[in-house]
Amino acid sequence: MKKSLIALGFGTLGLGIAEFVMMAILPYVAKDLHITIPTAGHLISAYALGVCAGAPLLTLARKLPLKKILLGLIAIMMMGNTLAAFSPTYWFMLGARFISGLPHGAYFGVASIVAEKLADKGKGSEAVSIMIAGMTVANLFGVPLGTFLSTLLSWRLTFLLVGVWGIIVLYFIWKWVPPVEGLPDRGFKGQFRFLKTTAPWLILGATLFGNGSVFCWYSYINPLLTEVSGFPARSITFLMILAGGGMVLGNLAGGRLADKYSPGRVAAFTQIIICFALLSIFFAARIDWLTAILMCICTMGLFAVSSPLQVSIIHFAKGGELLGAACIQVAFNLGNAIGATLGGLPLKAGLGYQYPALIGVPFALLGFILLTIFFKKYENAAH
Repeated sequence: MKKSLIALGFGTLGLGIAEFVMMAILPYVAKDLHITIPTAGHLISAYALGVCAGAPLLTLARKLPLKKILLGLIAIMMMGNTLAAFSPTYWFMLGARFISGLPHGAYFGVASIVAEKLADKGKGSEAVSIMIAGMTVANLFGVPLGTFLSTLLSWRLTFLLVGVWGIIVLYFIWKWVPPVEGLPDRGFKGQFRFLKTTAPWLILGATLFGNGSVFCWYSYINPLLTEVSGFPARSITFLMILAGGGMVLGNLAGGRLADKYSPGRVAAFTQIIICFALLSIFFAARIDWLTAILMCICTMGLFAVSSPLQVSIIHFAKGGELLGAACIQVAFNLGNAIGATLGGLPLKAGLGYQYPALIGVPFALLGFILLTIFFKKYENAAH
């Protein structure tokens, strides 16, 4: 495994912890900042808004060497999380979370292009999956560690840890990532020209609906496992590690399969598996062992589509590769937010915690349809 790809993965590890740990430590943050838990939930939304705002800003940095852009984005990650660690008030924390989100999508976009350029011939998707692997490791180890630190000492230590981790990432990107040839500058308007074609919209739409389908269910995974499947509360940490393990395996498998077959085909096949898995969760939620297996299938699928979609948008966003690759992360985050909102509707109506999975089924099916159109009409034609 190339050291340059590991260095890129170190960056996604830090970003992954910063994004996902807030969901686990929300009660601690709310108590310390003297706000309600629903109000503290806005800190998750602030990060997502930062992701959406940061992606278009890449167009302003398009003339810079890719390695310099990566270093600058990690510096912003360090600043945002350090500010979060020392936030004295809710509003200060809200601003810090927005800053923390700014480099997220942009980093994934630039790092995807760098990873593919550094990859051996025919291994582009696998190289991108190694870069994305940091995000899955964040869910497997980083988030449980951050939760443990928040419980034992302080939630502030978790964000300070991400800030310090940024120093390590800066060093290894500077040391291990070689200078990479930049992309041709087609001007400011040229960065957006790819959006006039259909294929990128199919990819972005499938990303939004596919991710949203999983987050309809995953946003409420804790009460589903304890109140419907009957798992004891003490087993949730182990089950979350199990779910994180599924993410790691799915991510690496998706990258390898995409190189062997094609990114669009692999993503479409994975999406229909997610569709049936969510439907099965709805019907089998009271069977504990089967729910645990289906949980792992869904989390595997969630990240098995990541590198194929990231590679696909780069190939079909000619002239705007940086913006396109960053927009995938915007679609992922919008999917998270929409999925969590729609998944909560049946709960507000008084239905059981298995119903969010059912809400996700049509969205997963729609993601499958869009990806099928993409690989049959556009991907096959391009090869």
